[in-house]
Amino acid sequence: MIAPVDTGGPGPSPKVMTPDEAVGRLRSGMTVGIGGWGSRRKPMALLRAVLRSDVTDLHVVTYGGPEVGILAAAGRIRHLTFPFVSPDVPNPLTGGSVPGLDPHFRAARQAGAFTCTELDEGMLLLGLQAAAWRVPFLPTRVGLGSDVFRLDPALRTVRSPYPGPDGGEGEELVAQPVIALDAALVHLNVGDVRGNAAFTGPDLYFDDLMLEAAAMGYLSVERVVPTEDLAATAGDITRLRISRLFVTGVVEAPGGARPTECSPDYDRDEEWQARWFATAKDPDARAALLDEWSQP
Repeated sequence: MIAPVDTGGPGPSPKVMTPDEAVGRLRSGMTVGIGGWGSRRKPMALLRAVLRSDVTDLHVVTYGGPEVGILAAAGRIRHLTFPFVSPDVPNPLTGGSVPGLDPHFRAARQAGAFTCTELDEGMLLLGLQAAAWRVPFLPTRVGLGSDVFRLDPALRTVRSPYPGPDGGEGEELVAQPVIALDAALVHLNVGDVRGNAAFTGPDLYFDDLMLEAAAMGYLSVERVVPTEDLAATAGDITRLRISRLFVTGVVEAPGGARPTECSPDYDRDEEWQARWFATAKDPDARAALLDEWSQP
C-alpha cells in the first residue's frame, strides 16, 4: 500500500471534488472502508454516487448500519468485514432508539450473496490500526475463547517472546491481521479545502483510522470553511482529528450523511429508514426507492 501524499498547498486545492468525481476514482473489486457507526454519520452522499456508478464487487469494511443493506440490495458487495450491522430504530418505550437488524442485509446474508469476515469491534479497530502503522498484524487478547476462530479458520495466534509474570512461557495472543483499505469514505461535520476536518458531534468513531488505513481517502463534510477558521468552527482544537495527509479528495455535501444522523447538525431520518426497511419483501418497491434515493 502506497503512503498518502499531501497535495494541499496554500492556494486552491485540487482535492475539492464532487461526489461523482470522488467515486470515479474507485474501481470494482476494491476494498473500501466506510466510516461512521451504525446509523450515525455515514458518508451517504458518496454512497449514492457509488450507486450511480458501475463500481461493484466490493470488499466493504465497516461498523455497519443501513449502508450495508443498501449496498447489498444493489448487488455491490463481494465480501463484508464487520463486527455488526445494526441500524438504530425507534424505541417506543423510551422515545430513544435501540440497535436493529437491517432486513436487506439479513436477506442477502441468508441467500449467500456475499462472503463475510465477522470480527469483534476491537479486532476490527486493531486491523485498521495495523494498516495505519504499516505492520502485518497486532497482538490482542480480544477474540480468545470466542467463535471468531470457528468462523475464520485462517485466523492465527502468536506467542509473546517475553516471559509471563511468573517467569514462565510468554502469553498466547490473537494475531489480528492487517485490514488494508484501497479507499476510505467518511463524512465529518466541517473541513477545509486541503482535507483537514473536525467532528462536532459526540464521537469521532473510527473515521481517522479508516483514512489512515487507506491508500485513498475521500472525505465529505457538511460545510467547507477557510483553514484559518477551522479550529473556531470546530469549537475545540481537540476535535481536529482528520489530517489532510490522509485525504485524497474533499466533497462539500450539506446533508451528506442523511438518512443517518449527523449530530449536532441533524437527526436520523426515521421516516426514510422505515420506508427502506419496508421494501425488504418487495423487490419492485426496493428498486424504485433505491433509484429515487441515488439521484444527485
